[in-house]
Amino acid sequence: MASKAQDAVAEVWDDWRDAVNMTAKELEDFLETSESKSVGDKASGGESTGHESGRRIVEIERSKKGDLTDDDAAHMRKVVGYVHRHLAQRPSGDVENSAWRYSLMNWGHDPTK
Repeated sequence: MASKAQDAVAEVWDDWRDAVNMTAKELEDFLETSESKSVGDKASGGESTGHESGRRIVEIERSKKGDLTDDDAAHMRKVVGYVHRHLAQRPSGDVENSAWRYSLMNWGHDPTK
C-alpha cells in the first residue's frame, strides 16, 4: 500500500517531469553562475527564492522517487506552478540572455530546450 507521501508525489510527478527539463547536473552548474545569482526575489537580502528552490530541485532530482516526502511533493507543486505562471509571461524577442530565462532556469526549466 502506498504511503500518503508516495500518493502526493504520484499526483504531481508527470507535471513535475514536464516542468523541470534540466538535469540535476545542468541545474547545479547553472546555480553557480553569475546569471543565476543575478535574478530573483531577494527579500531576505541574501539568496533569491528561485536560487534556493533550485538547490532543493537538485536534491529532489537526485532522490529516489520512493524516498520523497510530503514536503518534497509540496515543493514539486510549487515549482510546477511557478514554471507555468512564468512561461505565460514570456517577453517578446530573443530570450537567450534574459533575466526571464535565467529566473526560469533557477527553477529547473530552460525555455530554450
